[in-house]
Amino acid sequence: MPFVPSTRRRLLALATLSALSAWPAVAAPAQRKRRAAPPPGPSYAHHPAAAAFAASLAARRSLDGEWVLAQLAQARRNDSVRKLVMPPPAGTAKNWAAYRSRFVEPQRIAAGIDFWREHERWLAEAEARWGVPPQIVVAIIGVETYYGRITGSFRLVDALATLSFDFPAGRRDRSDFFRSELEEFFVLCERQGLDPQAVKGSYAGALGLPQFMPGSVNRWAVDFDGDGHVDLMGNGADAVGSVAHYLAVFGWRRGLATHHAVSVPVDGGDRAALLAPDILPSFTAAQFGERGAELDAAGRAHDGLLALVELHNAAQAPSYVAGTTNFYAITRYNWSSYYAMAVIDLAQALRAAR
Repeated sequence: MPFVPSTRRRLLALATLSALSAWPAVAAPAQRKRRAAPPPGPSYAHHPAAAAFAASLAARRSLDGEWVLAQLAQARRNDSVRKLVMPPPAGTAKNWAAYRSRFVEPQRIAAGIDFWREHERWLAEAEARWGVPPQIVVAIIGVETYYGRITGSFRLVDALATLSFDFPAGRRDRSDFFRSELEEFFVLCERQGLDPQAVKGSYAGALGLPQFMPGSVNRWAVDFDGDGHVDLMGNGADAVGSVAHYLAVFGWRRGLATHHAVSVPVDGGDRAALLAPDILPSFTAAQFGERGAELDAAGRAHDGLLALVELHNAAQAPSYVAGTTNFYAITRYNWSSYYAMAVIDLAQALRAAR
């Protein structure tokens, strides 16, 4: 779900939320009764903040204010969205092994190979143009939507309006961000002739095969097959090109490894110092060595900056890697080291299966 947050640290909470939205659907047993859908919440027809938003949007983006108001009048507050956007309960243990197992598994690998074969031409062209290997692009689409199987069932106008005007208390207020995405959503619909009431996606407002936020579609999606229309909902070529372009915009370097093996320092102070910048590459290989971190041969030869990445394994010892700027570029898609490592491991499994 690519968007650029306003702060640096977005750890496992959003990774967990992204993971849940990407899990394959499991049919309920026949004898189990389905829960009734919650009743729809109130509309935004007379919400004062919605009216002010429509007027501001009309003035700044040259959209018809009455059209925007009419769309918001049909939007309904969705309390499921308000619950899903909340972080995990305090004290929830992070478990890299369990997180990884959701994505690096035989069925998703097989589906990824099928997607790779179907879109081999576009994947090759994307690599030639932006330097992003096919397996990375395929893995991102696999983690995000299981290759289009799970793109989200929420009406985006409801989800984005809810998070714009009724953001839940109990976590850092992100309503300004979601209002900007609601704005971009209306611009996207007007530009592409989409019915805002018909577009569906994730509870957080992401859409299509690669789960781009509306602003990311408007800024970085590409018409990769040249048919005159950017379509991330069902066009694999555009999805492939847009993912590769996005990573390139956020610093992907051709031919660079995503990470290197590392043994962490024994000294707790040195380890804490290397972990302090989180996933932002901040240290040279020499500085890793000065702090007692032992890199593999490729890591010692690395000529850029590295980040010490820590992945917790519940009650077991954490796992560590030394992330490069390409690791960091993947986290611009989803601000989480767990997400980035799952993409990388799925990409390796896909390449091995080819």
